[in-house]
Amino acid sequence: MLKVRGLKKTYGNQIRALRGIDLEVPGGMFGLLGPNGAGKTTLMKILATLLEPDEGAAELNGIDLVVQKGKARRVLGYLPQEFGLYPTLTAEQTLDYFCKLKGVTDDRERREHVGALLERVNLSSARGQRVGGFSGGMRQRLGIAQALIGRPELIIVDEPTAGLDPEERVRFHNLLAESASDAAVVILSTHIVSDVSSLCGRMAVIRQGGILASGTPAEAVRQLEGSVWEAAVPRETVAAFKSRLKVISSQTFDGRARLRVLAEGGAPGVEFAPATPTLEDYYFSLVTRTAEGRRG
Repeated sequence: MLKVRGLKKTYGNQIRALRGIDLEVPGGMFGLLGPNGAGKTTLMKILATLLEPDEGAAELNGIDLVVQKGKARRVLGYLPQEFGLYPTLTAEQTLDYFCKLKGVTDDRERREHVGALLERVNLSSARGQRVGGFSGGMRQRLGIAQALIGRPELIIVDEPTAGLDPEERVRFHNLLAESASDAAVVILSTHIVSDVSSLCGRMAVIRQGGILASGTPAEAVRQLEGSVWEAAVPRETVAAFKSRLKVISSQTFDGRARLRVLAEGGAPGVEFAPATPTLEDYYFSLVTRTAEGRRG
């Protein structure tokens, strides 16, 4: 169990990145969902012992992640948003190097561990290939392999599927799902709603440094049952609809705009038909409502 209490962080330019984060994260896959600039990476860096908070605490199974950094790093796996590699090293050499950094000193143990990790991320056939020639998906798979060294109790992955093609995204999803268990906390930080809906048993939404909501994706979607409506309307009428309705999303298709709106108590107009709510509807309605409230 990961417990976060009152984490705050303000940068030197007076940007309040975190405004008092409270979270309880059980074992398994947990999604931290929010737009770019919401504070996700700041929170991940604090949990990964790379950044000091101004206030607050974070504890994993009795280990203080803020104070006991050395002890925390022994049970931590981290794949940052920008994952640097030595391009002239092979995949095998790269993992061997990271194993040494993690304290795996026995040559045979390290060799067996590296081999098992390469097999797990489907890179055994590329073990002798220099990582400078890897595709984006191969680099991410190597990144999750290094994050799994030592069977960590907390695995943090920050925006891991950005830029991956659909096939690599599915492969990476499967890797993350296999890594999550009751014994490990896996935090997936992302702005891609489908990543959370596909993978995570629990989630939280963060915006402007604060947690807006937390729970399960299924609970989130149930909150919108009977309240989501959809219509295809002329593009020139979109502004008028937005002025009088709670528009969740608007997409242009074949010269018309497909609107999804939030309305309780019946259809908001004859143009609209009931729609099945999705996690994306929940996310956009929550983020948009909060933004409008703060502007007001």
